[in-house]
Amino acid sequence: MAVMTSSSGAPAASGTGRRPLLNRRLAEFGTTIFAEMSALAVRTGSINLGQGFPDTDGPEEVREAAVRALRDGRGNQYPPGPGVPELRQAVAAHQQRRYGLSYDPDTEVLVTAGATEAIAASLLALLEPGDEVVALEPYYDSYAACIAMAGGTRVPVTLRPHEEAPEGPDGDMDDAARSFRLDLDELRDAVTDRTRVLLINTPHNPTGTVLTREELTAIAELAVERDLLVVTDEVYEHLVFDDAEHIPLATFPGMRERTVTIGSAGKTFSFTGWKVGWVTGSPELIGAVRSAKQFLTYVSSGPFQYAVAEALALPDTYFESFRQDMQAKRDLLSEGLREAGFAVYQPAGTYFVTTDIRPLGESDGFAFCRALPERAGVVAIPNAVFYDHRAAGAPFVRFAFCKQREVLEEAVKRLRS
Repeated sequence: MAVMTSSSGAPAASGTGRRPLLNRRLAEFGTTIFAEMSALAVRTGSINLGQGFPDTDGPEEVREAAVRALRDGRGNQYPPGPGVPELRQAVAAHQQRRYGLSYDPDTEVLVTAGATEAIAASLLALLEPGDEVVALEPYYDSYAACIAMAGGTRVPVTLRPHEEAPEGPDGDMDDAARSFRLDLDELRDAVTDRTRVLLINTPHNPTGTVLTREELTAIAELAVERDLLVVTDEVYEHLVFDDAEHIPLATFPGMRERTVTIGSAGKTFSFTGWKVGWVTGSPELIGAVRSAKQFLTYVSSGPFQYAVAEALALPDTYFESFRQDMQAKRDLLSEGLREAGFAVYQPAGTYFVTTDIRPLGESDGFAFCRALPERAGVVAIPNAVFYDHRAAGAPFVRFAFCKQREVLEEAVKRLRS
């Protein structure tokens, strides 16, 4: 029997009157933009600055730790459901050393198949149909899909573009400091009696915003006042630049017992294919998330868990060197994009630069990104895919700078020309 497909590639209903094959909660989600643009990069031979993965491996000693674990037979069979003890202990030690957060590795740390599973398990565990989730928009695309799968309702609060003119009478708006900011009043207004979860992402993908202490204080006070749970995605915790500071939401008064904090090895150690993530929180929260997680992957990444345990114990010099390298790449790409005519929103964190294409005489990010490989041999991502309010994201385009310096230099050369 032939199966019809919709324009999104999903199986569609035939003429027999049957309902569509795809669960209606997922009907709005087709093939991800990352798959589409990565395929376009391959087809056109373009430089892929769309999908956020490094083009070089992380520290050699961490890779060798994975090889050693494989050869020693550690993790080649099913690891423990919560994760190998060595990694859970390393995560707890990392949170204590860097943030003064104390977690019991046996009851308050859970290893997941990357941050993506951590997000899915957390939302599936904590939501029931009809619950509302307030999320910062634009948001990582899996947030919307996971909320839908859990039967929840997403309520976006939009980070707004902001321009700060240079000081002095001769200031040129071409040199304006551009960023995206959270409207705290809008956040408060979004919370209703049906709100169950605040889904916070800082450092924020795709805008590069790092929430300030004042903003996080207000979020914490709101969560306590309205008795809300918080899921906070902090996978870019080690990629903050200039004067920005990453402060875990769980460190604020009243937040430890209501916050599920998500971390990941992929972004910090440049081994994104290993898919090793984790969640930390109170025993009650972690127990709930584990109940959902065990029916997703159950376990994963056995040998890699041992390697990540060693990676988390690397000296502070590694983390600082990694941050400095990424900041230099951010500056290289940002300056090149400015010279090519884009308005650039300088990120305070992550490894993405958001640009405004309107100075180029363009306004449709989708059309721009689909044409860019043929025009310039470079692939980017239209930010509108991360918005419910598509018009708000229409003129913005995201570029990734987690690539080798020579790759970024070639991309800049192509865009300038």
